[in-house]
Amino acid sequence: MKDVRTVLHAFTSKPVMEGAGVHLRRAFGSEMEALLFDPFLLLDDFRSDTPSDYINGFPWHPHRGIETITYVLRGNVEHADSLGNKGVISSGDVQWMTAGSGIIHQEMPKGDREGHMWGFQLWANLPAVHKMTKPKYRGVTDNQIPKVALPGGVDIRVICGKVGEIAGPVGDIATNPEYLDISVPARSVFSHPVQRGHTVLAYVFEGKAFLQAECGSASKKRTGKSKQEDNIPQIVANHGLVLFGDGDEISVTTSESPVRFLLISGKPIREPIAWYGPIVMNTREELRIAFAEYRSGAFIK
Repeated sequence: MKDVRTVLHAFTSKPVMEGAGVHLRRAFGSEMEALLFDPFLLLDDFRSDTPSDYINGFPWHPHRGIETITYVLRGNVEHADSLGNKGVISSGDVQWMTAGSGIIHQEMPKGDREGHMWGFQLWANLPAVHKMTKPKYRGVTDNQIPKVALPGGVDIRVICGKVGEIAGPVGDIATNPEYLDISVPARSVFSHPVQRGHTVLAYVFEGKAFLQAECGSASKKRTGKSKQEDNIPQIVANHGLVLFGDGDEISVTTSESPVRFLLISGKPIREPIAWYGPIVMNTREELRIAFAEYRSGAFIK
């Protein structure tokens, strides 16, 4: 019998301003939270229908020691970097960038004709052995992402990882991540196997779902009841993030509302984190060197 993961912690993404004045919502993104979400560092939700919220974008800035994963639902994001790469991430596309030893780039959201700019950016940490690797991109277009239709009306876009025998186009990542965009219809139950020992999180961006949460987790107090009685539904709606405990699978139940969410998992790195702004290393000295090199012009290897 498979062990279904229960909700360990539940959060709601919070409004923040980044870049040159971009309004977005941050699901998580601090050095302390990174210990919980290892190997993931940050998840931003930049859905907006108001161009003034995003048009100033993210002008030239450095990254080192991490990967940035940009998933666009609607609109366009123009990008360029210090290595001469440039292009557009459009509706349905994913850009998986390994900053490695260092890259300087800019990301400028443009939206679509109706002014919609919807998407997410996930930051994933790199193990020490890969932090100074050569930078590279994996640009994945909408039509390269497999769409899996399961019995009962569940639809899944497989960006990274596998659903059954269908694998996503992004592979060969050190932390063996999974990144799925999952839609579950109303009055349904959906289960998905996950790797035991991996960090697993879900971020809801449409509708709502019911997950099992052990009382005492997810900001609830112990009642003194048995473990079975303590298992109660955790309702997760738009802007809601959950971090699961360990187990073999996740299970999602819907009632009158369908739900759409990101399911993200990966193997924890369990190394020290030294983080400031867009650079994440293992020690404060490595962080000092990175910024000194950026100021002196020696950042790009």
